[in-house]
Formats: sequence, structure tokens, C-alpha cells
Amino acid sequence: MDREKAVKQAKKIVIKIGSQLLEKSGDIDTEFIENLSSQVKTLKEKDIEVLVVSSGAILAGIKKLNLTRKPQTISEKQAVSAVGQAFLMQIYDKIFSKKGMNIGQILLTLEGLRDRKRYNYARQTLEKLLEFDVVPIINENDTVAVEEIVFGDNDFLAAHVSTLVKADLLIILSTAGGVYTGDPLKEKVQLIKEIKDIEKSLKFAKATKSRYGSGGMRSKLEAAKIAVSQGIPVIIAPKKENILEKILLQEEPIGTYIYPHTKKKVSSKKRWLASLSYPKGRIIVDKGAQEALKEGKSLLPAGIKSVEGIFSKKDVVAVLNEEEEMIGKGIVNYSYKELKKIAGKKTKEIEKILKKKPKEVIHTDDMVIFS
Repeated sequence: MDREKAVKQAKKIVIKIGSQLLEKSGDIDTEFIENLSSQVKTLKEKDIEVLVVSSGAILAGIKKLNLTRKPQTISEKQAVSAVGQAFLMQIYDKIFSKKGMNIGQILLTLEGLRDRKRYNYARQTLEKLLEFDVVPIINENDTVAVEEIVFGDNDFLAAHVSTLVKADLLIILSTAGGVYTGDPLKEKVQLIKEIKDIEKSLKFAKATKSRYGSGGMRSKLEAAKIAVSQGIPVIIAPKKENILEKILLQEEPIGTYIYPHTKKKVSSKKRWLASLSYPKGRIIVDKGAQEALKEGKSLLPAGIKSVEGIFSKKDVVAVLNEEEEMIGKGIVNYSYKELKKIAGKKTKEIEKILKKKPKEVIHTDDMVIFS
């Protein structure tokens, strides 16, 4: 899907705003938020639903507490975020209310979204907020996140939110304003207007850290991989006045457009499986089973060569080929103990072993196979 088509059909968009964009002279850039609210109001009047993924809790906390440095330890970050998140939402609420809009705060963690039930609750809550004509303001829940489970950068949170709500477009606003062939501050470079292969473009991107943010262009491209893999196009654009209106309404080719992968629409369950589910075990399959899975068939016991890990019925497991390359993930209908007994067995043998009617190991509706 090219940029023109993607922009024209975008009726649900996710906007990602980093800490660097919210900062101005060591303070929160309320003029930027004012302009953002005006644009969101205009987009809503055009029947475009908008979700905002906003960093800035630590920046706001530093400002509120009059700190002279960014917090270093996990406990410091959590404490400063607790203060800053409340302050930041006050600012958003005050400014958006002037335009007659209500906002809703959503705080997420990667650990939470890895749980299928909590993932569904988050999706349903966001959908209900949009039904209520509320603008969701989403951030990572820094007050409870720990080093092992943080998203690392809200670029990834924005990508996951995009897949969560089936967004038509993800716009990542960046100080760089797009992907360049080098460092725009140090050398003569060119803007890469379109990207079809993110892997090839990663050589131009570097991870950077600012006083208030983290990540850099590499983080944005790595996050974009998640969105485009689910058929969601991504635009990396600069912090400019009325930037959203210029991109969506005036259709100006600003920033870098990243093409989505061409694929069929997939269910919420399969999107979760592909991007967030955490396998508790591994199933190695033979070549015949691998080919059958690629054709959209379910996984049967006969095609299993070995089973690794400890897992229960309805847990997520990784599916690997004979070379032990992961070819997919799925929700199993057997525990690891049962699977070890029936791996490689035919249907008639399984009934005798388990004393019950056999099922597919993983039904095709509960599985994603990677291309």
C-alpha cells in the first residue's frame, strides 16, 4: 500500500510523542500540546479516531519536583514518574478540555499485554473510550514497571497499541523528522522518503539517548517492524506546527513512509500471538508438518519430533522446524507431559494412550506461522 492510499483510508490513527518533543528549555512545551489538541479536534471532526501514546512522565516529574538531573535507579524513576504522570495528565486534560474534548489515561506494561486476558481487557477499554468520544492518552506504567519488563522505549508501546486497536496508521513524531542517510547535524545527508525493507535501512540509524528520552531512530525502526508486520503503515515525521493536518488532510509527503507488509487481515488473537505472547515451551516438527503449517493446516501429533519445556494446556509454545528455527507460535491443547507421550503417534494410537478422543495439538485458528 503506497502512502497516498494509506493516508486517505486512515480512520483510526496512533500518534507517538516522545519526551524530547514535549520538552522545551527544560520545561514541558505546552504550546506543542495546544497545537496537538487543535489538530486532534480537527481530525475528529473529519471522523478520524485518534489515540495518543505520550512519554513525558519523568520529564514532568523532574519539573514538578525541581530536580536537576534525570533519575538513575528504578525506584527513583518509579517515584518521579508517579508524580510526573499525574502532573502531565493535568496538563493534557486542561488543554484538551479547552477544545471541548475529554481525555482518558491508560497505563500499560509489556508484562500485562503478554497475558491474553489482560490484553483483551486493554483492547476493550480502548475501544470503549473511543465509543465515548474520548481521546486516550497512553503511557507505559513506569510506577510499577521494572527493568526486566519495561518496553524500553514508547516507540514499541506505540507499535503494540497500533496492533491492539487495529489502527490504520501509526505516526511517530521525532526530532529527526525522518530517516536520513546519515547524521543530519554532522554531514550532508538525504531524507529517505520511503522504506520497503526496514532491515536495509537500519544501517543508517543509531541508538541515541537524550536528557529526558531514550531510543533514537534505531528504536523507531525496530518498533516500526512490529506495526508493518501486522499490515499497519508507519510515518516518521518531524515536530512541526500542524504536522498531523499536513500529513493526513493536506496529504503532504513529509518525513519517512514505511510500507506495511501485504497480508490478510488477522484476528486479535493472532496479532497478540505474533507480537506479544511469550512461549513457555518448544515443539520441533518435521518437514512434512512444516509444509502443512505453511498451507494453513493445524498441527497434529504425528508431525512432532520432540517437545521441550514445561507447559500446560492452553499455554503458548514456539513451533520450530528441524533446523530449530522458529516458524510460528500457538496455543496448545495438551500439556507437555501428554505431548511427550503422543509425539509422532497416529490418531488411533493416541486414543489408546490418553484414553480420550484426540485433538489437534494446535488448531490453525490458535496459531501464527511466520513467513
